[in-house]
Amino acid sequence: MGQILEAKDIFRCIAPELAALEDMIREALASPAPLIAEAGEHLVSSGGKRLRPALYLLAAKSCEGYDEQKAMPLAAAVELIHMASLVHDDVIDHAETRRGTATVNAKWGSQVAVLTGDYMFAHSYSLISKRGYTEDVGDRLAAMVQGLCAGEILQDSSLYTTELDVAEYERRIAMKTADFLAICCELGGMVGGAAPEVSRGLRAYGKAVGMAFQITDDLLDVTGDEQRLGKPAGNDIRQGVVTLPVIYALETSRDRDELRRILTNRAMADDEVARAIEIVRASDGIQRARTRVDAYIEEARRVLPEAVGGEERTAFLEAAAYIGQRDF
Repeated sequence: MGQILEAKDIFRCIAPELAALEDMIREALASPAPLIAEAGEHLVSSGGKRLRPALYLLAAKSCEGYDEQKAMPLAAAVELIHMASLVHDDVIDHAETRRGTATVNAKWGSQVAVLTGDYMFAHSYSLISKRGYTEDVGDRLAAMVQGLCAGEILQDSSLYTTELDVAEYERRIAMKTADFLAICCELGGMVGGAAPEVSRGLRAYGKAVGMAFQITDDLLDVTGDEQRLGKPAGNDIRQGVVTLPVIYALETSRDRDELRRILTNRAMADDEVARAIEIVRASDGIQRARTRVDAYIEEARRVLPEAVGGEERTAFLEAAAYIGQRDF
């Protein structure tokens, strides 16, 4: 396999749109409420992959009916929804850092963080309310938010338990991550005027790369470098979230009983988290999870509609490779 490109190189064909997106997000978060404006600027400045609006814009631009003025407000709305969900996640998880910088709740407290997230959710809908989008677009956005909430509740119901199997794990990450990317790709096709079967194919691509994205995220929690990740290693384990490499380790590791005792301990100490990571790394769980990522990336390549051509197709394929190989 050749060198994996950086995200900015992968999405070079939509670089002007992504630059305009940053300005739109900043403008959307320029609230008359000083604390919300300050928190919004902090969020934008902390960066982010902008993967969801990038895939949406890539899908839209691959269609003959692409109209930049029509497409851009929805791109900003998609990213605002994602950012709002992260702000709320950090409150739920009591997270102090994200991408190497302080979270909104760490800097201003949970109340400001929750209300900032609410503000962003509301503003995302105001961006599209008078833009002439079809009713289906609003339905898809609502489905995204519903899925995020349902996935979070499903995950919360299984914290500090080790009864989760692979099928249930994949259902959970589909709701929390993959369905979001799937809908972004589908929305791009819809706004670009693609035929229904093309939009469905784009959605299938998004679902597959979304599954690969989340499994890779879960792998990085037990294999990644803390400084590179911008958050503590083993964070999922500490919070009682059982992920795919851990599920596999529980199946095959000689130390699975010890691992199970650690995972079900709500008061686990730092050395126990480190020991759990050690057990998972020593098992076949890492390799088996990576094999699952590879299968989803291959599926994404297979389902990408033939109607998507040119530099957009190249970008979709490069994005799939990037998602499977990223290290942060």
